[in-house]
Amino acid sequence: MKWLLKRVAAGVAALLVVVVAAGALLGMRFSGDKADWAAGNGGDAAWLSDRWLTGEAGAEERGALKARVEQGEIGELYVLAGEIDADGAVTGAGGSDGAAGFLEWAGQELPEVRVLAWLRHRAEGSSLVEDRFDEQARTELSSAAGAMADAGFAGVHLDVAPVSVNDPSYPGLLEQVGEEIGDDAVLSVQALPVELVPGLRVPYFAIDRGERYWSKGYLRRVAERADVVVVPGHGSGMPVGSMYGGYMVRQVEETAEALDTERTEDTAVRFGVPTYEDERWGPEAGSEDASTAVEAVRIGMTRAGMRDTDAGVALYLLDTASDEDWDAYVAGWASPSG
Repeated sequence: MKWLLKRVAAGVAALLVVVVAAGALLGMRFSGDKADWAAGNGGDAAWLSDRWLTGEAGAEERGALKARVEQGEIGELYVLAGEIDADGAVTGAGGSDGAAGFLEWAGQELPEVRVLAWLRHRAEGSSLVEDRFDEQARTELSSAAGAMADAGFAGVHLDVAPVSVNDPSYPGLLEQVGEEIGDDAVLSVQALPVELVPGLRVPYFAIDRGERYWSKGYLRRVAERADVVVVPGHGSGMPVGSMYGGYMVRQVEETAEALDTERTEDTAVRFGVPTYEDERWGPEAGSEDASTAVEAVRIGMTRAGMRDTDAGVALYLLDTASDEDWDAYVAGWASPSG
């Protein structure tokens, strides 16, 4: 028994050494030069909750929203228009009078900003053996997306998680949605984070029975069918700020490599910046913050040579961004001093 306990203790110690070393290496990534061009250029986005479509937000709040959008040079808004059911049906405020009123207001007050209908779905487990949405559900969802475009939205932001790597139905769904909303509308897709090293998603799935990462190949496959791909910046699970910063730098680098092909050269990319407080939107942020995220994105873009690309960040969510978060975004990204 003592022999067994010693072997177990030795194994745990070895694992801790590996984890500590990996953490140190990841933390070291969060350093380096930031090019002047690696900053806001009008290609940034922000999520908004459904309260803007339900009439809860009054004139004063709309005025404050306009001020932030203009100051931050935000060019896209993803407004929660509906939750996607398992059968592909969408329930929410996307087709309401409140939505029509908000779109009319945005058209007048923010004419250069694209307002997309954010359609959201959360599930559990893998979608590899069984498609996330079956054929009938995909048809239903595509039709609902088309209705959003007909209602006056500039397109749709499709946020479905998790979707397993190599799930063949999801790229097919994106093609259907693209056909329904038309060539003039924007199809934005929320991705899963990119695995930091090849094969990282496998042990995580074995332990957690969930999907946390996409491979670069699957990200590329999705991006080929979208106008915009958004890589999330929350839910990293990193215990300290330096590791989160290194994690975000790697997200930028791996995404840049995945999309560096002729087939995806016209696809814009946004990197998420965590500014939410409600658990409805994700797990407790912990070490994640706006200041670290924008600095990491700048370092990553500089290191990956992403000049002359349509790349930016996306605030998640603008509704709950504190003054501290907002100031960090403006000072670190929209109008950086260095």
